[in-house]
Amino acid sequence: MTDETDRRDLLSYLDFHVAAGVDAVLDEAPHDRFAESLRPAPAAQEPTPEPAAPEPLRRPDSARPPLARPAPSQPAPAARASTFGRSAAAAPDEAAGDARDLARTAASLDALEALLARFESCPLRFTAKNLVFADGNPEARVMFVGEAPGADEDRVGKPFMGRSGQLLDRMMAAIGLDRTNAYVGNVVPWRPPGNRSPTPQEIAICKPFIERQIALADPDILVCLGGVATQALAGTKDGILKSRGRFFPYRTGTREIRLLATLHPAYLLRQPLQKRLAWRDFRALRAALDAGA
Repeated sequence: MTDETDRRDLLSYLDFHVAAGVDAVLDEAPHDRFAESLRPAPAAQEPTPEPAAPEPLRRPDSARPPLARPAPSQPAPAARASTFGRSAAAAPDEAAGDARDLARTAASLDALEALLARFESCPLRFTAKNLVFADGNPEARVMFVGEAPGADEDRVGKPFMGRSGQLLDRMMAAIGLDRTNAYVGNVVPWRPPGNRSPTPQEIAICKPFIERQIALADPDILVCLGGVATQALAGTKDGILKSRGRFFPYRTGTREIRLLATLHPAYLLRQPLQKRLAWRDFRALRAALDAGA
């Protein structure tokens, strides 16, 4: 095996781990990275004053002034803190407060997407490739909301682009819907590393943005795909198998609409026998749309 082959194999190995969300090597002792990120930055050390130069020797009767000493060097000004949200190390409750303050200022979906693109208080944005905001028709009567993007969505920048997205498209087509008459988004708009589930803190930070997105789209029916989206938006603590098929009231800020909980397409790919339950839910969705919701 040549050195070039070894090099290609090592690079492929590293690419695999980066795609899986691995961004740090292991040490001999464990490190609590979350605790480290919340520690205040160390105060800048004052520069050590330079020793004063000795007075030049001159005769007592000399009228010539002493040589001017150079001014001591001044420390460089500290970098200005970000004025758009807090840094990724901000406490989750402070970051969620930033999100609430910013989200309510968005007067349109385009403005909301622009705010999210510059929002720096969610650590996920620094590990994701792209912001995954929405897809479909924002004027549609029905809006589907999942939990977070996966690898395919992170690469493309649109929600439900992989295998689960293909299944969602087929499920919508079965009741006469597609992305021209449906709107699709996620509770969390950035991919968690390794396709893990978003943490409660990450959901709390991103929740004001999806709530504002729903309010601006103002659909007649909101469909939550999976337990994470259902618990975040319906306010229930029940698992998805217990809450699926049920309609919950949801306030958009201007009116009350119906929220339908159903199974996530990714779950259906792992548990194909449960597609019969999802089919019941989609039939209920079709009936609600036909009845005027």
